[in-house]
Amino acid sequence: MSDNSTGAIRLQAERSHYREHSVPLYLTSSFVFEDAEQARAVFAEEEQGQVYSRYANPNVDELLQKMCHLEKAEDGFAFASGMGAIFGSLGALLQSGDHVLACRSLFGSTHQLLTNIFPKWGISYSYADASKPEEWESLITPATKLILIETPSNPGLELIDMEWLGELKRKHNLLLIVDNCFATPVLQNPTDFGADLVLHSATKYIDGQGRVLGGIAVGTKELIAQIRYFARHTGPAMSPFNAWVLSKSLETLQLRVEKHCENALKLAEALEGNPALEKVNYPFLPSFPQYELAKKQMRQGGGIVTLELKGGYDAAKRFIDNLQMASISANLGDTRTIVTHPASTTHSKLKEEERAATGITPGLVRVSVGLESIKDIIEDITQALEAV
Repeated sequence: MSDNSTGAIRLQAERSHYREHSVPLYLTSSFVFEDAEQARAVFAEEEQGQVYSRYANPNVDELLQKMCHLEKAEDGFAFASGMGAIFGSLGALLQSGDHVLACRSLFGSTHQLLTNIFPKWGISYSYADASKPEEWESLITPATKLILIETPSNPGLELIDMEWLGELKRKHNLLLIVDNCFATPVLQNPTDFGADLVLHSATKYIDGQGRVLGGIAVGTKELIAQIRYFARHTGPAMSPFNAWVLSKSLETLQLRVEKHCENALKLAEALEGNPALEKVNYPFLPSFPQYELAKKQMRQGGGIVTLELKGGYDAAKRFIDNLQMASISANLGDTRTIVTHPASTTHSKLKEEERAATGITPGLVRVSVGLESIKDIIEDITQALEAV
C-alpha cells in the first residue's frame, strides 16, 4: 500500500470463517495443534503458527504489522508498556562491558535505567548534549555498542539531527535507537535516517485516548529476533486486549496527530509574548532555537508545547491550580488537553542539576495539546496565566 494512512486502516489479521469485518479479540492464553507433529514443527520454527500469547497473538501480530508499515521497519515486538519496550530492547542488545552513548535529554525512567540499573550489570553510559554535536564523537569508546536518543525530547523538545547522527553511527559501526514517541510515524520516520530500532510508548499518541498501556519496538529482523528471544523468556508481553485497542487506534492516528499539531501551533502562536511567560517552546515556531532542523526532519511540529513561567515553581503551581478545562495528569498524547509540571512529577527523581542540564526548570510546564476546540484551549490556558 503506497500510503501509510491506508495501511494503518486496511492491514489486518487473517479473517476467520465467520467473515468478520472488524478483527475479533483473541483472548486466549494458548493455542491448540492438530497433532503432535504440528506441535513439534511449530516449536522448532519449521512451521508458522501461534503457540502462546506471551510469544505472539493474532491481535498483537496485527498491531505490529501496521506499526512496521508505518515506521518502514522489517519486524517488531509489542510490550506491556513503553518502558517495557525500552528495557526489553536495551536488555536484549547489551551485555556486561558495553557502553551506551545517549542524548542527555531523556525521559526520567530511561535515565534511571542508564544511571542506576544497567551499571549494576557492568553497562556504562555517557550523555551528550543535543546542542553540541561536535562533542558526540569524542564520547565514543571501543566499548560503545549503541546510540540512544529521543527527538523531540521529553519534555524539553530538544531535537537531534538524525541525518548527521545516522552518518556518525555508520562511521563507527554502532546501532542507532530512536524513541519516536513524541513525533509518531506520522511526523517522522527515523529509519529514513539510518535508525536500526524505533521505540514507542504506545500509551501516548498510538492509543490517543488514555485507555491502555503499551510499548512497541520495530526495526531490522536481526535485532527484533534478539529482542523477541529476550522478551519471550522474561515475559513483558502486551495483552491481546490492549493490542486490539491500539490497532483500532492506528486507524485514526494520522487524523488525530494532524489535528494535535494544528491546535498546538495555534496555541503556541497565541501565547508568544504573554507577560506571564519567559518563553514558549514549540518546534514549528520560528522563534524555536532548532526551527530549521524541525522543518527539515519533521512534517509538522507535534502536539506538545512547553511554557516557561516567570516566577518558577510557585507561578507554575498557581497556573496549574487555576486551570478549568485542561486535565492535570502525567500522561500525554490524549484527545484531552493535559498539563504536567515535569520537575515535580515525571522527572522529580532526577537530581536538581540533572534537571537543569536538560532544561527542566522549576517554572517549566508541559502542555499536551488535545483535540478540543482551539478557542476553548486558548481561553483556558490564557485565563490560568492571567491568574498567575
